[in-house]
Amino acid sequence: TLLVASENGLGKRTSFDEYRTQGRGGTGIKTMNCTDKTGKVVSATVVSEEDELMLMTTAGQSVRIKVATVRETGRATQGVKLMTLNDGEAIQDISIVIPDDEDEEGAEGAEDAEAGEDSGEAEAPAEE
Repeated sequence: TLLVASENGLGKRTSFDEYRTQGRGGTGIKTMNCTDKTGKVVSATVVSEEDELMLMTTAGQSVRIKVATVRETGRATQGVKLMTLNDGEAIQDISIVIPDDEDEEGAEGAEDAEAGEDSGEAEAPAEE
């Protein structure tokens, strides 16, 4: 599906079946109903149900959400609220976060190993 996010915190997922194929003389296809409420489109990306998203704002705030929580809607709709924003704040970008279980386990194992190596005990210098 295609996920589209607007600067005022609204977003939506739309199936690619909703989009018709354009010919050479096509003038484009509307993907989001942009109003004062939604603001401009800031990002559009291809996502799957299992993905997670990181939403980042102009004030440096970031929120991680599951794609499955964003309702799939029609093509020319405004969408649903992805994130609550403070006054003067806008969504700057969205990014897909793909968790990697192997990396997480490896990082925990490395931290455990480092903790064991740095136990606070000093080696006695070799006497000659």
